[in-house]
Amino acid sequence: MPHTIVAVVDLAMRSPSSIMYSLAPPDYERVRFRFNVKVRCVVYSFLLASWGTSGNLSPLLTAARRLKRRGHNVRVMADPAMQSEVAAAGFEFVCWRRAPIGIDADPTNFSDIGDWFQKAVFGPASAYAADIRDEIGRIPTDAVVAIDLLFGAVLGAEAAGVPIAMLAPHVSLRPLPGTPPVTSGYVQPQTPEERIEAAAAREDWACFLNQFLPLLNEARAGLGLSGLDKTVDLFECADRYLLAISETFDFAADALPDNVRYVGPLLDQPNWSKGWKAPWPVDSDRPRVLVACSTGAQGQDELVQRIISALGTLDVQAVATIGPHVDATKLVAPRNVHLLHGAPHDVVMREVCLVVTQGGYGTVSRGLINGLPQLVLPNGRDQGDNAARVVSKGAGLRLPPSACEAEIADAVSRLLQEPRYRDAARLLGDGIKAEIAASGLIDELEAMVANRRVA
Repeated sequence: MPHTIVAVVDLAMRSPSSIMYSLAPPDYERVRFRFNVKVRCVVYSFLLASWGTSGNLSPLLTAARRLKRRGHNVRVMADPAMQSEVAAAGFEFVCWRRAPIGIDADPTNFSDIGDWFQKAVFGPASAYAADIRDEIGRIPTDAVVAIDLLFGAVLGAEAAGVPIAMLAPHVSLRPLPGTPPVTSGYVQPQTPEERIEAAAAREDWACFLNQFLPLLNEARAGLGLSGLDKTVDLFECADRYLLAISETFDFAADALPDNVRYVGPLLDQPNWSKGWKAPWPVDSDRPRVLVACSTGAQGQDELVQRIISALGTLDVQAVATIGPHVDATKLVAPRNVHLLHGAPHDVVMREVCLVVTQGGYGTVSRGLINGLPQLVLPNGRDQGDNAARVVSKGAGLRLPPSACEAEIADAVSRLLQEPRYRDAARLLGDGIKAEIAASGLIDELEAMVANRRVA
């Protein structure tokens, strides 16, 4: 008669074989057939923190859903404008109390990057830290997961003695050896001269962040935390720095710091995305193009107009999802371009041949997963870095946001006519899909909590 073993398993240890007798897998298989194994799992309480627009919230909600499926408790702290989106996803919503909200949290003007980081990241660090620490005090919390630009969230979790993962749904903010830094738009260095240039750019990025060190250390002192020697040392204060992008898509670093992991893109479709009814005739054989604009307010109205005007000169059918921050009444759409505020891109992309985008990572990744070549017109932030990777991988072309209609039309025609771009996009997309299927995100978060408890 089989015996029964009850194993209380921390969810970081996904099978009883990791704790029963330290057996190798073949030995465990023999035990599994000889015993009935009942597993009671430890449930953790996670606080997930986002800021600004839905572009930041969407990957965090993907992580939240995966945690919930594993049995954990999750609540989400975000801008009040995101409350309905969080509620629709089925999670408890917590509003920022002291921290800035709306455009104060995510200023639209990115022309002065120093001013933007001052207003969005370092200036309000103390307020974000206080809100995180208070929320941890309100409800016992095992771990915090925060979008990586929320440096203040790291301080709040550190002050509360709770492990934190910085989640980066974009190219790494943390300088990585052998790669160009974020916002540089540089390609992967190949020659010794290019490696020297990339190293200098990384040092420049670190120096840029160091100008905010007094603000950061002031916030740390207010929480009773010791000061840092360099701003980039903050990344070491996090238990994990999780790159929620594709390692296949990204430029390869010489080595990764001990707490850095790739966990693959987090691309669940946002709830606000509307249903889809194709605007073109079913029997039309004209090439179809998706113009996917940013969900953030980045002053992209004029760029969107030039893109759709360029498409109006071509024999294509197009749909432009202009997002919540572009006024459709101020756009003049050609007859072959249909304007929508939003649509489920995963569905739309199955019907088109090409994506024209500003280069946000979510849109770029979805396009590649669907095997679509891309024309990227980066308008700031990390968009130039994503464009550099698309071009380096042979999956598309890049134009400056100032490109004229004729230049845009010429690039679109080239992408439609030359199959090598689509072939490269499909190959890259296959790699990204494999990474998503094998994502270790939840394992990393569970291990983070378990390791801190053991320590």
